[in-house]
Amino acid sequence: MHPPPRPLTSWGSLLPSTLALLLGVIGCRTVAPAPQPPAAGPITSLTEELRIQPLAPGVWRLVALSGEDWGRIPANGLVIAEGGGVLLVDPGWTEAQAERLLQWVEDTLKVPVHAGVATHFHADRTGGLRALQARGIPTHALALTAELTSQQGRPAPSQPFPAPVHRLGPVELFFPGPGHAPDNIVVWHAASGILFGGCMVKDLEASSLGNLSDADLASWPRSVESLQARYPTARTVVPGHGEPGDASLLAHTLELLRAGSR
Repeated sequence: MHPPPRPLTSWGSLLPSTLALLLGVIGCRTVAPAPQPPAAGPITSLTEELRIQPLAPGVWRLVALSGEDWGRIPANGLVIAEGGGVLLVDPGWTEAQAERLLQWVEDTLKVPVHAGVATHFHADRTGGLRALQARGIPTHALALTAELTSQQGRPAPSQPFPAPVHRLGPVELFFPGPGHAPDNIVVWHAASGILFGGCMVKDLEASSLGNLSDADLASWPRSVESLQARYPTARTVVPGHGEPGDASLLAHTLELLRAGSR
């Protein structure tokens, strides 16, 4: 996504020792470059409502469209293949979308789905869980997510865990505190440096915080700051909606929160 740096021209002939001395004289100091996200691959359409895009070896972004009643809103999820199995994160708005995703995994990856994750209780995160549960696939979420989903009469995740940290195969599930929803968690895949922020993280094109019906605006900034502190090596950050980017998505979310508080 970023072109390689141009070779030094005007300073290229300086000896390393001379260059180091000059940098010291003018008061410069070397700073490690920020982790950069790898280039994402081409998007493949599974249906009119479902697309897949590779983000890193063994990791794909899922983009699922809501129905007309929600205005055809695209929502992101993840497919993570590692250790002979697959983990699905937020597998679609509907049972039908999750069924098609399971079929793609079976036909293309040819490994079993070991587990699913819902990053909070809203329909764009839990709508596809029924398809996984029908096949006996364990579905993981914060205990509060299971409680809130049950209250709405929808299938609750089968494997609720207490806050704040839960290890699940190749990923860490982390509850940083309330934000977009009281139960929003993130998914950290250390091997690829991918942080799935879900709906508590906004994409760079977002000019508002979106749906605030269950938001905790007072806690949200602290929750994002805890992500910045816990995952400083994140290379790719995937928001709940919109395009992935780097850690600047976290800073952008904080800017929107601060602007909204003024």
